[in-house]
Amino acid sequence: MVTRVAPITMRLRTVAEPNHSLPNLPEETFMPVIVVAAFPVKPESVDIAREICTKAVGQVHEEPGCQLYSVHEADGSFVFIEQWADADALQAHSTAPAVAELVGNLKEHLAGAPDVKMLQPLPAGDPAKGQLRAD
Repeated sequence: MVTRVAPITMRLRTVAEPNHSLPNLPEETFMPVIVVAAFPVKPESVDIAREICTKAVGQVHEEPGCQLYSVHEADGSFVFIEQWADADALQAHSTAPAVAELVGNLKEHLAGAPDVKMLQPLPAGDPAKGQLRAD
């Protein structure tokens, strides 16, 4: 059985949009929030996009509530897998300087709209293997 998780739509925030907020987040979410964000890039921009994406990782690791922030590359896209302590931490991340810099530098290299999904954990099986964790 395949369970589909409803995706959220999240526009790329720019400096001109300082009040950007994440849709569909309950006001009080105290469980970890998982985000998978895929950024398709133009073939001629893969190398510069890789530099832009990897530069952001270290800065984001310093943000409060960041439990996991990793970038992966596949088929001309850069995919971020993120875990935040709660919805407040994710909201703060969405307005952080590192994100503004990442988005500002990456947007001209995109081949299409980013695909951002917020996932709800469904732990199953062995707890050490059936969920992301913050160890």
